[in-house]
Amino acid sequence: MRTGQTERLGAGPAGTAVGPALEVRDVSVSYLTKRGEVRAVEDVSFDLGRGEFLGIVGESGCGKSTLLFAIAQLLSAPAVLNGGSVVFQGVNLVDLSDEQLASFRWKKLSLVMQSAMNALNPVKTIAAQFYDTMRAHGVRSKAEITERSVEVLRMVGIDPVHLRSYPHQLSGGMRQRSMIAMALLFTPDLVIMDEPTSALDVVAQRSLMVQIKELQQRLGFAIIFVTHDMSLVSHFSDRLMVMYAGQIAELGATRSVFDAPRHPYSAGLLEAFPSIRGPKVPLTGIPGSPPDLARPPEGCRFAPRCPQVQDRCTQGQVPIYYVEDVLVRCLRAGNGVGSGD
Repeated sequence: MRTGQTERLGAGPAGTAVGPALEVRDVSVSYLTKRGEVRAVEDVSFDLGRGEFLGIVGESGCGKSTLLFAIAQLLSAPAVLNGGSVVFQGVNLVDLSDEQLASFRWKKLSLVMQSAMNALNPVKTIAAQFYDTMRAHGVRSKAEITERSVEVLRMVGIDPVHLRSYPHQLSGGMRQRSMIAMALLFTPDLVIMDEPTSALDVVAQRSLMVQIKELQQRLGFAIIFVTHDMSLVSHFSDRLMVMYAGQIAELGATRSVFDAPRHPYSAGLLEAFPSIRGPKVPLTGIPGSPPDLARPPEGCRFAPRCPQVQDRCTQGQVPIYYVEDVLVRCLRAGNGVGSGD
């Protein structure tokens, strides 16, 4: 067992051979409001391997989407990046100008937003939006743009005839697939997805996730995937990050976190999620609410809601521990005690 933010941030198995594709170190983001500074993300560090699928879960307001925007360098006022680095393929994105960042986005790093209906331009056809994206990144040949547009739509299971369609003429699942197709126009090395299945029914969710996983395995890009749906990450992610109140609560191989959650918050999330298999068990949920990040509590931020809280949990900052290849921000883990013990 070790503490600190050093070598134990290594990416999963997919990234060990050639090093991580993405290195996030000590990233902190605040929102400057009339009530004061709200620290939405605090000192988050992790590595992402090439071709790895990282899922991020947590309650609303825990900082998941803010972290994604910080990684993609898409924060806007009142959000402020307080510190940290985002090194992608050896380049610190924090140090780049808007013009330099534009050359990275879409070509090497793509972002799929939560609501495709809002992300897509409602007055342009899918073909026109693909055309604009490729033209903006230096592709001038109309024949090449058309050929690639047809290719990526077929990749995501959409008939190319829908290139002539407007967003409102497509179903929710087809709009999301169109956004993913746009994200793959340049075959990037990293695709960031912010709850892309939240507006879909369970059948469409499953179909879309299977397609995303197949595309990832075929093309080799890494994925950071934010969701509230524990079942999705349990089936499709390689590693799982559990966030609480702007911090990493637990980070490790998905199966390790599901089979033996070491943080009481991780355990609470799993107990609040119903299973369709096995005997019926009551859903316990997590009492209380997340803390006000303008005035976070002393010590462990989960302490006011934790069923295993101790006096020491409210005294001083809780470090993050490395226990059997899993990062855990819990003093009980620091003692070698799992959250289920």
